[in-house]
Amino acid sequence: MESQKDLVQSYIDNSEKQKQLYKRTLIIIIIAQVLGGAGLAAGITVGALLAEDLLGSNTLAGLPIALFTLGSAVAALIIGNISQRYGRRIGLASGFITGGIGAVGVVISAIYDNVLLLFIALLVYGAGTATNLQARYAGTDLASEKQRATAVSMAMVSTTFGAVAGPNLVGVMSKFALSIGVPSLAGPFILAGVAFILAGVVLFVLLRPDPLKIAQALAVNNKKVEARVNNQTVEAPKLNKHIIVIGATVMVVTQIVMVAVMTMTPVHMGGHGHGLSAVGLIIGFHIGAMYLPSLITGVLVDKIGRKTMAIAAGITLLISGVLAAYAPTESLTLLTIALILLGLGWNFGLISGTTLIVDGTTPSNRAKVQGTVDVLIALSGAAGGALSGMVVAGSSFAVLSVGSGVISLLLVPAVLFVLKSDK
Repeated sequence: MESQKDLVQSYIDNSEKQKQLYKRTLIIIIIAQVLGGAGLAAGITVGALLAEDLLGSNTLAGLPIALFTLGSAVAALIIGNISQRYGRRIGLASGFITGGIGAVGVVISAIYDNVLLLFIALLVYGAGTATNLQARYAGTDLASEKQRATAVSMAMVSTTFGAVAGPNLVGVMSKFALSIGVPSLAGPFILAGVAFILAGVVLFVLLRPDPLKIAQALAVNNKKVEARVNNQTVEAPKLNKHIIVIGATVMVVTQIVMVAVMTMTPVHMGGHGHGLSAVGLIIGFHIGAMYLPSLITGVLVDKIGRKTMAIAAGITLLISGVLAAYAPTESLTLLTIALILLGLGWNFGLISGTTLIVDGTTPSNRAKVQGTVDVLIALSGAAGGALSGMVVAGSSFAVLSVGSGVISLLLVPAVLFVLKSDK
């Protein structure tokens, strides 16, 4: 039987096997992301409603999002470290399965009407959210420099299918829950639990050999060959801190801006007499713009450059903010365009920023850095949501939108500065 060392060596020696593993890894990640997206979206859809039902009040109905955002931030750091040490297979599989256990805990808390268990379970459920985001990196481990953004985009597009299916199954899962004696609002979390655990099992069983482990072995081998040719000692791989900082900055800024404006748009619309159907329509277009353009964005990032698309993210978010601020309150068309641009700017920022992080790291330190950056993304999203309400309460939705756009525009000089200093 072929040993692990021989297996790794067979990939080092055969570039065709590397390409085949890259393609196979993408397929496995896509399957896991469809399942993960369903688990994520189904739970988010009714989390606040379930909390309201158990508490008997809407005072803390926003707490579920805060809890699994906090849980996802902690989990992102842990998953990144596990992946760095043991590989993507163990890191991602453990993250999804942990998120699934959290979803099961939410169902049990609903059955026994236990608010404390609900809050603990939501924290654990956040691991699924973090894993769903971190899985986008796995496809890049064996990708060439010109394939990395495309690999990220494929993971994001596949998440969309699950994210769209999840909310549409809420009614079905609610009826199923009632049929087995479980509160109806816990039904979507049954789906979330099954979906997350299945995603973890798919990765644990199929993601062999581990793409990150193979990439690490390839990097070590290439360093040895390069050192031998140049008659030098093998040096430890280094981080490109400039690239990492700008990649993280792009993703954090776009996350804060997107979450801030998206969070307050339904409030703004409701205050001007628009019904839930209109709100749902606009948010639906916004979410579609966040994910569906990914394949095109990935190609653009690979073809015309990471930094060019990062600048495009800042400009697109500025236009979105100005349009959202000055669109007549009765004009759903203009507000819809503004929210589409908001989603598109976020898409540009996440894919270009993610690819910059991959560019600035090496297989020996990549997963750990990626986990740390994803912590910042999770926390910045939570901050954006919390601060947006304060800004609107203290001024207006227009000030929030324009201010967000101006903050986004700061990405342009930041990216240009790094572009110059990194040459």
